[in-house]
Amino acid sequence: MSAFMSAFASLVGALADLLQPLFQHASTAAAIVLFTALVRLAVHPLSRAAARGQKARTKLQPQIAELRKKHSKNPDRMQKALMELHAKEKVSPLSGCLPSLLQMPAFFLLYHLFSSQRIGGEPNSLLGHELFGAPLGERWHHALSEGGPFGPQGLVYLGLFVIVAAVATFNYGRTKRQMAANPMTPATGPDGQPVPGMGAMTKVMPLMSFLTLVSVAYVPLAAALYIVTSTTWTALERAYLYRETPAAEAAVAPAV
Repeated sequence: MSAFMSAFASLVGALADLLQPLFQHASTAAAIVLFTALVRLAVHPLSRAAARGQKARTKLQPQIAELRKKHSKNPDRMQKALMELHAKEKVSPLSGCLPSLLQMPAFFLLYHLFSSQRIGGEPNSLLGHELFGAPLGERWHHALSEGGPFGPQGLVYLGLFVIVAAVATFNYGRTKRQMAANPMTPATGPDGQPVPGMGAMTKVMPLMSFLTLVSVAYVPLAAALYIVTSTTWTALERAYLYRETPAAEAAVAPAV
């Protein structure tokens, strides 16, 4: 693990060196944003596949409802028929989970890198790198103790909070508009049955984006940059990929 972390630290350092002529003292922060964008770009084909799968599952709902009606007295036969239908149409119920799962190692690597005092037996020099005076290895409470919420370091976090709040508001507004345009669209599971509580969940899920504010305040600034970049990418990506998807179906699609 130590050797792996050393290699990852070297990668971040190399990206920072590459960006240093453009971003000067903020080159390491820019490297983190670039690293995040590269991760999301690598996962994007899976996100597109997940969106196609979600749309395909939506189109199958009439056939699923018919199978459910036909085999209502034989649950085992109904489940077998549903599996055969998904296999025939090449639709996987689990395909949407892959983009989120593949991003997790990248985030935890970055979190560990900027939470460790030593890497490979040597002091972690990356902890001293800054973004407009705010050390990448410190957290919001450190910024508050160094000048308050409107001090030089506090303003960096304030900027991140504003971005997260704007993205969350964008997500909320987009979902509300989709719901208004598709008020009668039911949220159903693989068996065609309405998903219990999905109506309430559809209304609550957009608000979950605002919880990202808590994550940004808690993790090291470097990890916060990853979260903010990835969250913004997700909002724009989902707005494009699910632009024709009814609100209730888009709500149950994994937030990648």
